[in-house]
Amino acid sequence: MNVLRNNLDKVISRIEKARIAYSRHQIINFIAVSKYSEILDIEKMYELGQRAFGENKVQDLKTKSQTLTDLPIQWHMIGTLQENKINALLALKPALFHSLDSIKLAKTIEKKAEGSQTSLKALLQVNSSYENTKSGVLPQEAKEIYQEISKNCPHIKLEGIMTIGPTSNNTKAIESCFKKTKDIFDSLQSEGAKTLSMGMSGDFEIAIACGGNMLRLGSVLFQK
Repeated sequence: MNVLRNNLDKVISRIEKARIAYSRHQIINFIAVSKYSEILDIEKMYELGQRAFGENKVQDLKTKSQTLTDLPIQWHMIGTLQENKINALLALKPALFHSLDSIKLAKTIEKKAEGSQTSLKALLQVNSSYENTKSGVLPQEAKEIYQEISKNCPHIKLEGIMTIGPTSNNTKAIESCFKKTKDIFDSLQSEGAKTLSMGMSGDFEIAIACGGNMLRLGSVLFQK
């Protein structure tokens, strides 16, 4: 418990320092990425005050949320979604699906959500690093696709956008990716976008400096 408390305290301190440097008016939310964590550690992190947790796989999200059903945890689905797992995800009613990465996936979710009379809050994933290993729509197509999903998929409630920084230690490259995403986000605020999810354990301070307001933090919180 002490190790996790120390991790959480350090992370909150770092977030606050970066937040104030960017803007005292900025509100930052962060998701504790629990994909490699045991149930006990999630319970401990909850006891320390953390309420939002994210999983990469639908099956893990189901198992952990059902095991911890007595805790009012806000569960997020942050990983790539396979089409054959859509119904299972919709049944779990996550707080937010971070990785809506194509118009094709959106149309399939819409069809299944309509059939089950459910809805899904989601972020459009943008591949702002242009890396082949990452999912997401291209930056130059993001606004048009966002508008198309908003118009044609009434059972998907778009809340904003998400990106994953480049696999690099080059601060300038990471900044460039995040700034590009922030520009897209700014252009979508008139469409109702309010969440800019970017920044993970290795680059979250850069994300905050570029205007990100939701972080996905795993190892920096759960390391022992």
